[in-house]
Amino acid sequence: MDLISLADVQAAAGRIRRRAVRTPLLSCPWAEGRLWLKPENLQPVGAFKIRGATNALRALPERRRAAGVVTHSSGNHGQALAYAARAEEVRCTVVVPEGAPEVKLAAMRRLGAELVPVAPAERERTAVRLAERRGLTLVPPFDDREVIAGQGTVGLEIVEDLAGVDTVLVPVGGGGLASGVATAVKGLRPDVAVVGVEPELAAEVAEGLGEGRRVSWSPERTHRTVADGVRVGPSDLTFAHMAARLDGVVTVTEEEIVAAMGVIARRARVVAEPSGALAVAAHLAGRAGGGCAVAVVSGGNVDPALLSRAVAGEPAETE
Repeated sequence: MDLISLADVQAAAGRIRRRAVRTPLLSCPWAEGRLWLKPENLQPVGAFKIRGATNALRALPERRRAAGVVTHSSGNHGQALAYAARAEEVRCTVVVPEGAPEVKLAAMRRLGAELVPVAPAERERTAVRLAERRGLTLVPPFDDREVIAGQGTVGLEIVEDLAGVDTVLVPVGGGGLASGVATAVKGLRPDVAVVGVEPELAAEVAEGLGEGRRVSWSPERTHRTVADGVRVGPSDLTFAHMAARLDGVVTVTEEEIVAAMGVIARRARVVAEPSGALAVAAHLAGRAGGGCAVAVVSGGNVDPALLSRAVAGEPAETE
């Protein structure tokens, strides 16, 4: 399969400049070992997804961009595409799974997106049908070369800003972020380890890498995790990137995820949604290896009640 290159990520960096924030690295003297956070919750839409959505939209020919775009998303990618579309004066439709967090749905509505709720298993098929029926361009949340390249700019910035980095920890769901970050980091610093992190209750990539093939878990199975942003597994494209470029994938429990959210909020003053706390959870659990580590906090669009429980140190509630 034809994988994206470092040059693709570098081209994306030029397209998203002045649209996405170049987030800082935050040192964590309170953590065991040397840990830095890459707080993508500071993006205008509260998550890294703005990078890939903006790159994909700006890479489209003018005619296709003007016709409008559609995607399927539990929230963060939908918000990102809606934000990017509004900046370019393009209409945006988002197919959302029933049960998605209201905080994310409300954010997409505020950005002007049309929402189409469907059963979780129908989200991708519905988006494809809408694209065909309305003449829209489908911008997938991760199964797209331009989206992957845009997410990879996170890795470019890490390597440029921290010469002594040994390990980059990145959340894994659909795999667009991990694919892009691994491409950028390995392209610039082959010696740096890039490790993906999944919830135990949605560990499709960890299982797939162990078996040497992509595997799929049912929505009913992955829906059990509190980390709603990583309930969807990889595509053939993202799995190929991760199989070729990740140094491994580790898993964390629901309790470790929620505990990490609380630690990040109390000690780093950073708001992380469950998916955004995965990388820090792996470090705190001692599964990240040694040396100087950067944990990507992928987003901060969290339900206030869940954040309150996490900060208070209350246990996770799984479905």
